[in-house]
Amino acid sequence: MGGEVAAYFDLDGTLLNASSEKTLTAYLARRRPWRIPWGAVAWTSGFITNMIRGRAVYDAARNRGHLSLASWDVLERYSRLLASEKLKTFIPPQAWEKLAWHREQGHRLVLVTATVAPMAEAMADVLGMDAVYGCGPEVREGILSGSERGWSVPRRKGKVPVVKRDAEQNGHDLTKCFGYGNTLADSWFMALCGHAIAVSPEGPLRRHAEANNWEIVDWTS
Repeated sequence: MGGEVAAYFDLDGTLLNASSEKTLTAYLARRRPWRIPWGAVAWTSGFITNMIRGRAVYDAARNRGHLSLASWDVLERYSRLLASEKLKTFIPPQAWEKLAWHREQGHRLVLVTATVAPMAEAMADVLGMDAVYGCGPEVREGILSGSERGWSVPRRKGKVPVVKRDAEQNGHDLTKCFGYGNTLADSWFMALCGHAIAVSPEGPLRRHAEANNWEIVDWTS
């Protein structure tokens, strides 16, 4: 049965009691203070442009203007530093215990997150995941513009095709798989899994989980 089963996890607010990308953005700003006003202008410009294009406010607000003019090499280097030296301390003990339990069952561990890919990959290494899907283009070279055009973006409903494709490619039966998330935005991919677990859920997800008889756990200590 183990080969048929995967456990799909969101990152921020689920396995991590912190915002991984905000931590990366703050670190970039401390090292290059000029990034604070620049990032604010770039993010605002991206937000307005996305709204004009008809995107939902949720998606428009999650543009990458705050990372514009940073290089992929710098993001990868800083992400690995922050993941191992700072963010690791924000992983709750219950998360470590659940990851260990899934490994004991022979389940495959998959991280599916809207966090920018270098940080997602760095956290996946810390967590010992078997696979990771973060936000970014297939080829990561040069400088970020702030646009997500050409990127894989596993956010909200965008996580659904990612999970479906991963399950198909690895021979998983989604009715036997586990889906962990903390916000209503995660409910789309969680609903694909036979075992949906709401982790320290925000109000809307908590109500959704209760209405659908999903398991609810709190990993806040």
